[in-house]
Amino acid sequence: MNIAIFGAGYVGSVTAACLAQQGETVTLVDVDPRKVEAINLGRAPIKERGLGELIRANLANGRLRATQDAAAAIAETELCLICVGTPSGPAGDIDLTYVRQVCEQIGAALAGANRFYSVVVRSTMLPGSMRGTVIPTLENASGLTAGEGFGIAIYPEFLRESTAIEDFAEPAIMLLGTLDETTLARLRAVNAPLTATEVLTDIQTAEAVKYTNNAWHATKVTFANEIGNLCKSAGIDGHRVMEILCQDRRLNISSAYMKPGFAFGGSCLPKDLRALVALGRRNGVRTPVFEALLEANQLQIERALAMILSTGRSKIGLLGLTFKPGTDDLRESPLLELAERLVGSGVELKIFDENISVANGHGMNGHGANGHGANGHGANGHGANGHGANGGQPNSRLDHLSGCMTDSLDDLYAHSDVIVVGNKAPQFLDVADQIQAGKEVIDLVRINATVTSQGGYHGICW
Repeated sequence: MNIAIFGAGYVGSVTAACLAQQGETVTLVDVDPRKVEAINLGRAPIKERGLGELIRANLANGRLRATQDAAAAIAETELCLICVGTPSGPAGDIDLTYVRQVCEQIGAALAGANRFYSVVVRSTMLPGSMRGTVIPTLENASGLTAGEGFGIAIYPEFLRESTAIEDFAEPAIMLLGTLDETTLARLRAVNAPLTATEVLTDIQTAEAVKYTNNAWHATKVTFANEIGNLCKSAGIDGHRVMEILCQDRRLNISSAYMKPGFAFGGSCLPKDLRALVALGRRNGVRTPVFEALLEANQLQIERALAMILSTGRSKIGLLGLTFKPGTDDLRESPLLELAERLVGSGVELKIFDENISVANGHGMNGHGANGHGANGHGANGHGANGHGANGGQPNSRLDHLSGCMTDSLDDLYAHSDVIVVGNKAPQFLDVADQIQAGKEVIDLVRINATVTSQGGYHGICW
């Protein structure tokens, strides 16, 4: 295939050389005459191991050349890749000046053309940039409609400096966001020599994945550094700690917990994060990541509260009170805090949780005298001084919610104008059916993975 690549910087020059090595005929376009001259003389415009050799080899066999003439490059090719820079602006936002300029050049070259040309973006752009900048600029300059008069796609790059050629040849995934089948077919033809899994999605999601990747990488680096700093202050080898952590492929290095939803809670995570922050303060080590985790967790509770109150309805049903289904543990449950905040806001709240029985279980007489108390785990165990009135289980917090509890799911549905899904208990799976009855559903856990926010259904993060 004949391919034009706009931008002879890091991504563009590596992509051009690698595609030429695959057998494509590539024209590399850049406004900088020095870069164009360097490439045409067989010199790499950047320092990257093996790049110069690839450029020289493919110049010699005629599969690679560089030019400043954008219109000529478009005329001689069927597909172009936009690989120009998207630097930071003064306020931290990205600057799409170069992307916009290239789209104007491409659009002008396509105006009046009697062929279907494919425009593919590899530059890193914030979600919304394709529909907010790239597509309108191309349409205005060409007089054509994206997906009909010309093809459009985004194909994010995941190249690392110093290993870019290897990363190009062996990508972890091939992420494609497309609007039309012709461009998709052309990209698949270009990628035919690669063995990585293709992930096909919409344009906005592809934009977001690239930024999510980079944010996750930065988070991992900073998390490991913060653990290392704490460990060193305690006389421990942080490298050894992280080596052991990474051996757990079930929870630590896995997709576990990587699902947007409600705040974390329970007897471990909040308590242990606070303890790490306290250790850092005692040892003179700052822990901004762990402090931010606690703050962000609280913000997610406030986000849920705001979503519920913004409906303007006063009859609310809360499905679940424990921090996850299958347990009666209420310690630091974010749903318990949400329920308290709702009651304090003056709404009429009903709560259903099959694991909680206010009369005889966890409530006023729960882990106290008649629960895990004198007849349960002992007078001084989980009883009066344990998980009772003065212990870990928040009986007094449940006292003022006792009137909100119901043992009947049907009773909660009949009462509520807004139903809040707080955990993934199986009996909540059909909650979306309540929308047909004129009720609104606010989902904090994505009880049904196939549903996104629309109509009377509102997901907290989707």
